[in-house]
Amino acid sequence: MSETVERTLILVKPDGVKRGQIGEVLRRIEAKGYRIIALQMREASADLLAEHYAEHTEKPFYADLVAYMSDGPVVAIVAEGERVVEGFRSLAGTTDPTSAAPGTIRGDLARDWGTGNIENVVHGSDAPESAAREIAIWFPEL
Repeated sequence: MSETVERTLILVKPDGVKRGQIGEVLRRIEAKGYRIIALQMREASADLLAEHYAEHTEKPFYADLVAYMSDGPVVAIVAEGERVVEGFRSLAGTTDPTSAAPGTIRGDLARDWGTGNIENVVHGSDAPESAAREIAIWFPEL
C-alpha cells in the first residue's frame, strides 16, 4: 500500500440528509475512485459533537453549530484512497456554498438559506491527523 493512501471522515450534514443528497454525495465519492470503508446514519449527540468540534467550543458560533448538526440525522462515511483528504476537500468545494465552484458538492448542492448557519451539505477532514482523530470519534471500532 502506498504512503499516500489515506482515510478521511466525510459527514453528510443534516441539511444534505433532509434534502435527499446522500446518494449524490456517495456517487461523487465513488466516481472519484475512492473506496467507502464504513458508512452509518445516526443522530449526533451533544457529547459526540463536543468531541468532534473540540477546537471550537469557546467560539461564539459553537452553540449554533451544535444545534445545526443535531437538527437531524447525519451520515458518517470513512473513505479511503490516494490523497483522499485533499481530494475530497477539493471535491467538496469551499466552505461558503455561495462562492463554491460549480462542479463541487457545495457549489452544486448547497446554498445560503439565510439561517445564519453555513449549511453546506458535507464535512471533510482537513488533514490526515484530524481524519484519524475524527474517524476514532465516529467509528471507534475502526
